[in-house]
Amino acid sequence: MKVTKYEHACLVLEQNGESLIIDPGNYTRPMTNTSNVRAIVITHMHDDHCFEQQVDAILKVNPDITIYGTDEVCKRLAPRKTIAVHHGDYIEAGSFTLEFVGDMHAEIHRSIPLIQNCGVLVNNFLYYPGDSFTRPDRPVELLAAPSSAPWAKISEMMDFVNEVKPKRCFPTHNVHLSEIGHQMYNGRIKAATESHGGEFFFIQPGESQEF
Repeated sequence: MKVTKYEHACLVLEQNGESLIIDPGNYTRPMTNTSNVRAIVITHMHDDHCFEQQVDAILKVNPDITIYGTDEVCKRLAPRKTIAVHHGDYIEAGSFTLEFVGDMHAEIHRSIPLIQNCGVLVNNFLYYPGDSFTRPDRPVELLAAPSSAPWAKISEMMDFVNEVKPKRCFPTHNVHLSEIGHQMYNGRIKAATESHGGEFFFIQPGESQEF
């Protein structure tokens, strides 16, 4: 599997010449050059993960694909072709299997209503929790770990990685960080990953890793 990380929380996964796009939000560069896309996964309806302009750019090149997301995502993106997913759902989309994990977004503040969030385990290999610390129910080969968010603090990020114990881990959801911020937060997540024998690496926006 080839994993390309774009700005903030957007990932593009490639397998057998096909692509899966996860969370193309408004902090990510315009997704205008995507082809052979089999599906889009959107974990929740916040703009930094779900943005109509990005979705429409992808659909212009790949008009027949399905968008998988929470009920709230599907409502927001209507009348585009969407399928609502929930905890425990299993979907096959070309070269990709999608298993959905969790129900709710992490709390930002008690004064702000909670929304739906559904993480995704792709090909029983890469786990991406969206805006949550929902733990998967099995060991994870590759974890896309949130490293900056208004709903998170570093102790929660470290606890999440410590409990998931991925073999490999890279940070995401990190557009809010300066260069110094990346160094500080990545250092803590790296230490948590390596404490269980895992490997940590940092992917710059637009860069890819092959697995």
